[in-house]
Amino acid sequence: MVRWFHRDLSGIDAESVLKTRGVHGSFLARPSKKNVGDFSLSVRVGEIVTHIRIQNTGDYYDLYGGEKFATLAELVEYYTGDHGTLQDKDGTVIELKYPLNCSDPTTERWYHGHLSGPNAEKLLRERDEPGTFLVRESLSKPGDFVLSVLTDDMTSAGRRVSHIKIMCNNDRYTVGGKDIFDTLADLVEHFKRSGIEELSGTMIYLRQPYYSTRLNAADIESRVKQLGQTSDNMDGANKKIKAGFWEEFDALQKLETKVTKNRDEGMRPENKSKNRYKNILPFDDTRVTLQNADPNVVGSDYINANYVINKLMDIDYQKVYIACQGCLLTTVNNFWQMVWQEESRVIVMTTREVEKGRNKCVPYWPTIEGESKEAGRYVVTLLSEKDAADYKIRVMELTAPHRKEPTRTIWHYQYLSWPDHGVPQEPGGVLSFLEQVNIKQHELSSTGPMIIHCRYLLTKEPLITSSPAWGLHDDIDIQKCIQMVREQRSGMVQTEAQYKFIYLAVLQYIDSTKLTRRAVMETETEYGNLSIQPKHQKASHVYENLGAKGKKDVKKQQSEDKKSGSVRKR
Repeated sequence: MVRWFHRDLSGIDAESVLKTRGVHGSFLARPSKKNVGDFSLSVRVGEIVTHIRIQNTGDYYDLYGGEKFATLAELVEYYTGDHGTLQDKDGTVIELKYPLNCSDPTTERWYHGHLSGPNAEKLLRERDEPGTFLVRESLSKPGDFVLSVLTDDMTSAGRRVSHIKIMCNNDRYTVGGKDIFDTLADLVEHFKRSGIEELSGTMIYLRQPYYSTRLNAADIESRVKQLGQTSDNMDGANKKIKAGFWEEFDALQKLETKVTKNRDEGMRPENKSKNRYKNILPFDDTRVTLQNADPNVVGSDYINANYVINKLMDIDYQKVYIACQGCLLTTVNNFWQMVWQEESRVIVMTTREVEKGRNKCVPYWPTIEGESKEAGRYVVTLLSEKDAADYKIRVMELTAPHRKEPTRTIWHYQYLSWPDHGVPQEPGGVLSFLEQVNIKQHELSSTGPMIIHCRYLLTKEPLITSSPAWGLHDDIDIQKCIQMVREQRSGMVQTEAQYKFIYLAVLQYIDSTKLTRRAVMETETEYGNLSIQPKHQKASHVYENLGAKGKKDVKKQQSEDKKSGSVRKR
């Protein structure tokens, strides 16, 4: 990924964005204003920003005395990995932890960001409609782009995909020749009308875009507006074509039909009565298996629940949840057995016990403070219950008399304002609820996974919790997140209204985060003088990254950077 490369940024602008959008360890790279071909690496260190010059000799890139690299991407990857550490001369470690990504050059839905060439070919060939196209970043040359188009020509791998380089010079775009455009959208619209002639003489036609569900988090408001528009086009029955939310949700539904996963355990005769709904059964490969089950009782290891791993989090520890159905009278004992087995301390319930005369979940907890209730070999005691704006918080005590282990405290959150067969009018209450739940789970981080049952709250939680404090300009993909959850637990997000509500919830979360960020502005700093050493080793010597002449050049460059124009608004 090279989203950390900001081709339009000056030194003073780099400091501004790192102070307003970044945290300690946030970084970006930008072109040198003084030495064409060189670059600057701007890094936030605590409350200040330091700038590191990167030399481009034409043969390699380096930090004036450090390791040598063939590309800028390799250099950044080296220092963000476990290979090398940067230090100021005073010994302060400069950490490259969080790439601060640039804004997308367009909000058009055919733009796919840092999609690789092979992945672009895979997507286009799966669509198998000649003339399908998309635009992506050039991974080999930061700042340029690639137009990938599925052609009519056949190869051994399938239809040929033509990759046409789009060069960006002085904030204008061209594929070569006399045609130069102010925006990527202008370029694409032009060649949709005229086609593009390859060097071989073959004409390439752009017939239909391959829409991306990926978007830059900062652009989500624009995407929500795009998806909410109803087309003025009419189909054969003179009906308006449905909006973009339906397009994405319908594509999600079609993806699910292609995934065949076994649900044999839930279909066994001895387990059928343990399922609240016949069509929502746990996938065998991710289901929770009850341990220490009675070998003489067939199906005693079964509960309608699945582990869900948040695969969107690019960290060693991937957050795990348990998604399960609302308890039946016959499954209460199994539920508490699972809570004890998994060492869970937070339970989230997003329904009332009865809605519109229909039983949604039996009360599996005592209803009077101080009362205890047996659940098989476990005992549950209600310590307290209090009302919040849209939910109740219960604190319970869980004991296992048959085991010599300490009593455990359980926090039970029940959301009450979710309309049956619908969605709330606005997402604010849900977000506030999620915040309180996550605060409690974070306090208990050394315990087991959160357990969530009823509704589809689980699909929003990974989207929000996988956006760290520095992630407003990272990519998010709501459809991909829902698909991720669906691959591990069936029955998640069943209507277009639910799908849209998730977008609105994430939009409001991002907007509130933006407001918080605008208050943060700190001081400026000079270019950093560096020492470079292997990680996990003491420095045997210090490279003087900048000599006297180098320091003088840096001062000149910083002065020139601060005189340069501001970031181009897109």
